[in-house]
Amino acid sequence: MPGPRDDDHATAWDLRSLEGVEWTPVSRKLIPARMLGEGLGALAVLLVTCVPLVLRLAGAWPGYPAWLAWGLPAVVLVWSLVDLALVPRQVRALGYAEREDDVLVRSGLFFRRVLAVPYGRLQYLDVKEGPVQRRFGIRTLELQTASAATNATLPGIPVEDSEHLRDRLMARGQARLAGL
Repeated sequence: MPGPRDDDHATAWDLRSLEGVEWTPVSRKLIPARMLGEGLGALAVLLVTCVPLVLRLAGAWPGYPAWLAWGLPAVVLVWSLVDLALVPRQVRALGYAEREDDVLVRSGLFFRRVLAVPYGRLQYLDVKEGPVQRRFGIRTLELQTASAATNATLPGIPVEDSEHLRDRLMARGQARLAGL
């Protein structure tokens, strides 16, 4: 199997070279959590873009072009619906694989990416949980390295697995550092 492009940092791999890797998918609970977050964000943007339409219909801004007053909210609505429709597939594209020397993080629907983070490069792992994630019983695991460009994020890890995964990855990282 070909190695990474740069041995000193976590790097993106050629996806064809990763056949046979057993991926662990993130929790499906991430789908409604993301849909809720993105839906609320889309609603906020839609409300803001509807202000000129409301002002035009109320007669307070009669000179505002009708095509723009109706078109801008319509574009935002269509864009938001397409974005929400892609969420399930985006979540299914997320995953990770623990290997002997590194952990692989897979992401991307259209632009696929696999990031290899060597255990010896891990500085710390952060487990985060926001109010929406807490409601759905999931957390986000952030793998921090010395280089900000090579940090990896794993959203949608079940609460019961997040602490064990963090401890397991840190133990492997400490073992690799002790061997230096």
